[in-house]
Amino acid sequence: MADIHEISEFLQKGRAKNVKALVQEALDEGKDPKEILNEGLLAGMMVIGEKFKNNEVFVPEVLVAARALNAGLAILEPKLIEVGNEPVGKVVIGTVKGDLHDIGKNLVAMMLKGVGFEVTDLGVDVEPAVFVDKAEEVGANVICMSALLTTTMPSMQSVIDELESRGLRDKYIVMVGGAPVNQSFADQIGADYYTPDAATCAETAKAAVTK
Repeated sequence: MADIHEISEFLQKGRAKNVKALVQEALDEGKDPKEILNEGLLAGMMVIGEKFKNNEVFVPEVLVAARALNAGLAILEPKLIEVGNEPVGKVVIGTVKGDLHDIGKNLVAMMLKGVGFEVTDLGVDVEPAVFVDKAEEVGANVICMSALLTTTMPSMQSVIDELESRGLRDKYIVMVGGAPVNQSFADQIGADYYTPDAATCAETAKAAVTK
């Protein structure tokens, strides 16, 4: 018998092989894919997110847990599609034009997956129009932007300007973050939310789309 709580525990330890095997075993036994997702994979990622926020674990632990999450999701996703599992929402995320930093963005993407979002990761050095084009294409609710350099922060404004020029500003929840970014900058450019870390971003995004 595959124990769904074991999936969560192995995920927290970053044991991708065990997670993969247990997810497969649970599916073979006919367990509900949604239950495996929520009580196994996502529950484990939530624990890691909380620990990360409280400085009990650090970036390397989060990244190995995220790898284990992805290993489990790779097996689970086709089954979730079959049973029509709806994500909490859809997010388009990227590091803005001129900026090549991606660790923070990757952490945020993982945490967003961890609370049930479908995430489209645009990578780094993303043009303003690409954020908007992709959000329209995938039917996103949220646009998340990351900047790690003060020199690239104005690109966040450019994305919001792009949304406004296309008459789409009210359609999306716009979130910003990254080391040099703060609340007053977010207010200044008209972003909806600024969050200081990956776990808070995921919680805030979930609250924003469900209210």
